[in-house]
Amino acid sequence: MRRNKIERLAFAVTLALSALSLIACNKSGVGESSVSASDGKIPITTKSDDARKEYLLGRDLSERLLAQDSLEHFDKALALDPDFATAELARANNSPTPKEFFAHMQNAVNLGNRVSEGEKLLILATQAGANGDAAQQKDYLEKLVAAYPNDERAQFNLANFYFGLQDADQSVAHYKRVTELAPNFSPAYNVLGYAYRQQGNYANAEKAFQKYIELIPNDPNPYDSYAELLLKEGKFDDSIAQYRKALSIDPHFAASHFGISADLMYEGKPDEATTELQAMADQARNDGEVRTALFGMAVVASDSGKFNKAVQAMDKEFAVAQKKNDAASMSGDLQAKGNILAQMQQYSEAKTSFDRSFQVVESSSLPAEMKNNTALQHHFNLASLALAQKDLATAKIHAEEFRQGAEKSKNPGQEKQSHELAGRIALAQKDYDKAIAELAQANDQDPRNLYRLAEAYQGKGDTAKAEEFRTKAANFNSLPALNYAFIRAKAKKAAAGKEGI
Repeated sequence: MRRNKIERLAFAVTLALSALSLIACNKSGVGESSVSASDGKIPITTKSDDARKEYLLGRDLSERLLAQDSLEHFDKALALDPDFATAELARANNSPTPKEFFAHMQNAVNLGNRVSEGEKLLILATQAGANGDAAQQKDYLEKLVAAYPNDERAQFNLANFYFGLQDADQSVAHYKRVTELAPNFSPAYNVLGYAYRQQGNYANAEKAFQKYIELIPNDPNPYDSYAELLLKEGKFDDSIAQYRKALSIDPHFAASHFGISADLMYEGKPDEATTELQAMADQARNDGEVRTALFGMAVVASDSGKFNKAVQAMDKEFAVAQKKNDAASMSGDLQAKGNILAQMQQYSEAKTSFDRSFQVVESSSLPAEMKNNTALQHHFNLASLALAQKDLATAKIHAEEFRQGAEKSKNPGQEKQSHELAGRIALAQKDYDKAIAELAQANDQDPRNLYRLAEAYQGKGDTAKAEEFRTKAANFNSLPALNYAFIRAKAKKAAAGKEGI
């Protein structure tokens, strides 16, 4: 499960944010909706007008990032029409835990032959995204846009796909197309702001967020999104003010507590950050919000070098998932715990945690595709652990297994991870040119890779480039994330000239 509202885009890419559009329809013989070609919109297939009304109420809330509030409407829609595939898809994409996501996703897939071709393509695209099959997902989404070129939500799904791939240029282009098709479709301005931010174009990001605020000024998320831009820019007090504004509109908007904790952490106030996260946990409405708060506590503790406390927070987070036998969440928690233990140089315990993460998924009823991805990720984890122990021979074995799997899957995220491993191995061997070439193709939204590039340039003797990447790593200013917590303090010291790389 992803840790914040935007990272959800990368989980299944096609969120309920892009749920199907409302159209005028006529009843067919079996009670299904129909649409004339002139409408150019994806149909909504249901045999109940009341179910459709509930679905649309839920969709409106979902598109405003009020996922928890949307659930009761999707549940009502499904109670009124148990064969409502599109409502199952929306219920999946707004679920607070992976276990619920996969259950409703499978229901949508099972009902896929009872819906319009457009709805079927969207269901299959979401399934492909959840399974990590980016090539298949892209194919379905391109077919969807080709069939419904004037449907803003079809175009929005494709934009989300590119955003999930960190292709900022393509995502910006497609989000702009959405705004041309539907100038008042607020979700497009939200993610357009994030896409501009990913480009480093903060001026245009602010314009997009201000338009988002203008369209729905009485909702919390526009202020939350703008606050995250201010967080990224290091304007921590201004960011907190915007997060507080979001909470003044909706005190249960958990994402804003999570954001405030980041501002406080970067201001050197870890105790206040933890207090904010505890407030989030205390008023949580579902397991997802509790788990996110506990994860934030693990990050704050790691950022302060208090790794024992971080492990304790991860154990608590794991316990929440274990009560529901949520295998996907449990596996993710064990991976996070393994990474923290590796930071503590408790390598044997870290391996045990990584092994257990793999075994939880392997023995579960999760889809075979997810099991394959978890098995591949296990090679990545073991390669990383071997690198931490300076065991290059073992690291190379697992890195090669991972490379072959990534090459076979053609998953862009895994390909970036493969380049990361190759770059880290080259860096360990002091082959700085190769390290730079490989790390330049790794995930540039992981501040650890920025710091590794700084190390490689420093090793090569290019102090100007080293300083550039040191500064980027030091001032990454993300929402609470372990990969930043692990390197932030030393990156800050190095950028300030107080510590060599």
